[in-house]
Amino acid sequence: MPILFNVYSEIAAILMIAAFLGFIAIRLRQPLIMAFIVVGLLIGPSGLGWVTSADEVDLLAKIGITLLLFVVGLRLDTHLIRSTGSVALVTGLGQVIFTSVIGYGIARAIGMQQVSSLYVAVALTFSSTIIIVKLLSDKREIDSLHGRIAIGLLIVQDLIVVVTLIVLPSLSSDVTASADFSHQMLMLFLKGIISLVCIVLVTRFILPPLLQRLASSQELLVLFAISWAVTFAALGAYLGFSKEVGAFIAGMTLASTAFRESIASRLVSLRDFLLLFFFIDLGAQLDLGVMGVSIFPAIVLSFFVLIGNPIIVMILMGIMGYRRRTGFLTGLTVAQISEFSLIIAAMGLSLGHISNETVGLITLVGIVTIALSTYMILYSHPLYERIKEWLHPFERNIPYREQAEDIGLDEADADAVIFGLGRYGSEIVNRLKERGWKILGIDFDPEVIASLRKDGLPVHYGDAEDPEFLASMSLPGSGWVVSTVHERSANLSLISSLQHYNYRGKVAVRAANMKDFEALSRTGVDLVLFPYVDGAQKAVEKIVQSHERRH
Repeated sequence: MPILFNVYSEIAAILMIAAFLGFIAIRLRQPLIMAFIVVGLLIGPSGLGWVTSADEVDLLAKIGITLLLFVVGLRLDTHLIRSTGSVALVTGLGQVIFTSVIGYGIARAIGMQQVSSLYVAVALTFSSTIIIVKLLSDKREIDSLHGRIAIGLLIVQDLIVVVTLIVLPSLSSDVTASADFSHQMLMLFLKGIISLVCIVLVTRFILPPLLQRLASSQELLVLFAISWAVTFAALGAYLGFSKEVGAFIAGMTLASTAFRESIASRLVSLRDFLLLFFFIDLGAQLDLGVMGVSIFPAIVLSFFVLIGNPIIVMILMGIMGYRRRTGFLTGLTVAQISEFSLIIAAMGLSLGHISNETVGLITLVGIVTIALSTYMILYSHPLYERIKEWLHPFERNIPYREQAEDIGLDEADADAVIFGLGRYGSEIVNRLKERGWKILGIDFDPEVIASLRKDGLPVHYGDAEDPEFLASMSLPGSGWVVSTVHERSANLSLISSLQHYNYRGKVAVRAANMKDFEALSRTGVDLVLFPYVDGAQKAVEKIVQSHERRH
């Protein structure tokens, strides 16, 4: 008999346990998804058996999924796919195709049924946008070349998820024997066209003036957005698509408005809170005994996701002319399965396509791959340094995509090479140019490079933490190397590489605090700059004075 006697106290206990395990997950540098699934296992039938309010938890879970898809649609940035060019589309589609085909073959080889193998194959293809964006943001790599390619790739995956969510509900429980499949697809297509016309009309003629009036109250605007998402989700289910697709389309209708960022930023916390109940509900449905039987298949499939998915991405990016380092760092971002994989598994269970055992297998693969890939991404640079000699097959002799950015630049003629062309770095560049210095800029943000190149500044695409990039440069023997990047680790890596290649010029690096100052000073650099103390003008004066004393 459960010790909790009403819904309120049950939810209170769930939240308290989730907060406690969430704290432990954060301390272990793990995503909260991991903690929430464990909560579900702990309080579900296989654990303490506390969950008696299954309907209430399921309702909150469904609203959480609705908001997840709504925010994805709201933030769908097709410009990002265009800005990363063909690589995001080719890598995204290629990874999905190869992963699903190989994953299906592995599932069949280990004895799974055809339909279950199909679901497993689909689940293995998608990576977690939420987790990857968080990790790349924490590492300040969201604007790097590999970060932009990864986000573009994940957007392609998200679009494929939507197509998958449209197709799945239309399938009968016996997918292979469904004689009405073509008819169902035709009806869905016609409903989709009619719905699309209605949505375009509403988006063009009704939403703009309505949102303009609602925007006078932020609370009312957010309330409308939630009601809009839930209403479209209900309509999506009614028309035979799915609630998830309806919510995604609802987000897309608001994505072109001026209020999308305001709505999205306010909904993220609510989305994350309600998703807690989805993962708890998922965990509560799992049988630990059944999951125990799935350990060997889970190990095989997890190995494929952790190793095979990055290799697929590295092969595709190598063929397209990117350096092995860029391919490796991008590839690590697909070394786990997504929350969408778990949503698709739960949908398959509710539709009668797959069993609890298959859902348990997919969830177990999710737990393993999310846990391990998180550490792989966090420590991606040291990991690359350890295995880079084995990655030569994934790079062309001439990685033309990245080397093309370097044509026409002679770094040996530069008086100073500036790493990091943000606000502080750009100001230093401009002030040194005013004094007649020849400057070469280095940054890993492709948009910054394009902008500065339009202004006539010689620039390389490059990363201060990439020793191979420095090896490819002819650094000025008597000039300066100045790093304005934020991270101490990047500056220490740059200094180490300069020393390794016997750079004889002077070095200035940026410190964010006194701890950074002490660590960087011990390396023997010539100047350590504090942006909030040493403004760009003062930094330039120090560099110039030191340069003149030397000459």
